Amino acid sequence: MCEIELWAYTVRMKFYDTPLWRPPSEGQNLILQATLGCSFNGCTFCSMYKSKRYVARPLDDVFTDIEAAAKEDENVRRVFLADGDALALPTDEMGGILDRLAATFSGLQRVTCYATPQNLNKKSVEDLRLLNDKRLKMVYFGLESGSQDILKRIHKGSPQAMERALAKANQAGLKVSATVILGLGGSVHWRDHIAQTANLINRQPPRFLSTLQLGLDEDVEGEFLTAFKKGGDAFQWQDDEGILEELERLLESLNPPRPIIFRSNHASNCLPLAGTLPKDTARLLGEVRAAKADLKSLRPNHLRGF
Repeated sequence: MCEIELWAYTVRMKFYDTPLWRPPSEGQNLILQATLGCSFNGCTFCSMYKSKRYVARPLDDVFTDIEAAAKEDENVRRVFLADGDALALPTDEMGGILDRLAATFSGLQRVTCYATPQNLNKKSVEDLRLLNDKRLKMVYFGLESGSQDILKRIHKGSPQAMERALAKANQAGLKVSATVILGLGGSVHWRDHIAQTANLINRQPPRFLSTLQLGLDEDVEGEFLTAFKKGGDAFQWQDDEGILEELERLLESLNPPRPIIFRSNHASNCLPLAGTLPKDTARLLGEVRAAKADLKSLRPNHLRGF
């Protein structure tokens, strides 16, 4: 599941198609809509782009927005390309946008965007490396789960496709910020969900790993529950104790071949955590176990959200 938070950047652009979403870490950066909506838009748990039809914006319109942003702030250093998957653009168009950003903002450090497994797997490593050379430095990747069963139930592809996508990004030098959804397997399938997710991450570790805690908007909950049940049984929600069991098992099982910066500090999580794996694994496990012993220490429900 994508990290979700409404855009709050101060630059006034000529064109925005709302609703507009971004990762929380991009809150202070320039948000530029290269595409609208999501080219896949079939994940049963996600309500982000249901009101939009996917379309690539004309390059002239995107360039006009870049010029407008420069008039407001010529010192832009970081840019997030919206909407759901700007990486669906042909490589030459994506490269053209990156070139225009670099030519307009002399201090540009990095550009980021969301990326689906389909986006990454449709491009060659050479294309991804080219975009990386043009300052596309990181992609936000919804891993969600490493379980074949869970991914099928939520209409998110396969663990094989996830692993190929992560491998391509790694080979191209792109940093990946991946998200895993705690609670996605419910109280029945959580062991498979966590075990297979940890296995996949250990094989192809992202640079950053974050957890979200499953939450469903009313407009997608019915579809999610129906699709999940088609896998053989009905979805059973996890409570906070179950979520902490998942978090503990995930941390116990992760043994990546290179360091991963780990976070569970998104507002949906009942327990905020931050550290680097495996260096901080023991400390993080201690914090989880302390929370299991004192559930009153968890983030109150009214402070959780997306």
